[in-house]
Amino acid sequence: MRKPRVVIVSPALASANNGNWQTAKRYANMLSTTCMVRIVNEWDGARTDDVLIALHARRSYSSIAAWYARRGSEGLCVVLTGTDLYRDIKQDPQAQQSLGWAKKLIVLQPAGLAELPTKFQDKTQVLFQSTSTRQTLLKTSRHVRAVMVGHLRSEKSPQTFFEVATLLAERSDIELRHIGGEHDQVLAQQAHDTAAKHPNYRFLGARSHEQTRRYIQRSHVLVHPSVMEGGAHVIMEAVCSGVPVLASRIAGNIGMLGEDYVGFFTVGDARELARLLIRFREDLSFAAQLQMQCAQRAYLFEAARESSGLITIVENLILKEA
Repeated sequence: MRKPRVVIVSPALASANNGNWQTAKRYANMLSTTCMVRIVNEWDGARTDDVLIALHARRSYSSIAAWYARRGSEGLCVVLTGTDLYRDIKQDPQAQQSLGWAKKLIVLQPAGLAELPTKFQDKTQVLFQSTSTRQTLLKTSRHVRAVMVGHLRSEKSPQTFFEVATLLAERSDIELRHIGGEHDQVLAQQAHDTAAKHPNYRFLGARSHEQTRRYIQRSHVLVHPSVMEGGAHVIMEAVCSGVPVLASRIAGNIGMLGEDYVGFFTVGDARELARLLIRFREDLSFAAQLQMQCAQRAYLFEAARESSGLITIVENLILKEA
């Protein structure tokens, strides 16, 4: 018998080095032992494909529509991103249509279920993303290094981090480092201006995935101020490196870190984030509590857990198609 053929549609390919690409690559690796897998930007209509996994309800709409026109819902799975859940499915007709056509929907953390119309929840699976575990490194006590990892896009709210640099300008013991591509030129100029004005903030630009993971591993704390997230890779990468997180209090981050996590701040509230960073620096018990809470969530992001869930979803799609 031939191996089932799975095509993964990702709006972003390797050159983008973003969450969609990381998810597509990881799914392909997990399915490669039992399936023939390829990653494409847009589905080419191949009749031999058994399953289509589309990342992003809106941006992959043309591929979803082409599959549905030829095959109906059978074998069609849509993975919902942050912009899908918290923006597009509420206002975009194509994103809404993708929900209806899919045989199976995937959300990347449990809070995502609440964003879906009730009629779609029964066909939706929560599938936490995964990453490898890295050794927790000892850090210097001379200062705290806080790193933000996020491309310069409004959804990532880099302005909050820029404002924190101003608020903590006198705190030479709190270093602010920022990794991300210059996707928005206005925000890029703001990043460079902030770096020129405040030595405590450095914009490091785009880095490879491996370089970014190493930088997170060497930092004391990850700052994640996003406005919307489906399930941020950098949060699980920090957690699985023993690095605690300070994150905006949005559904996607709550779904990953838990309702009772003590490291949340109000979206866009730079003063609250600055206070948390000062507390992290000065209150060892607070820093230890964050680290403990993150460690308690690490099992959610194990590769075996995600792989088993993904393989089961694909197997069920194939069986229903047959």
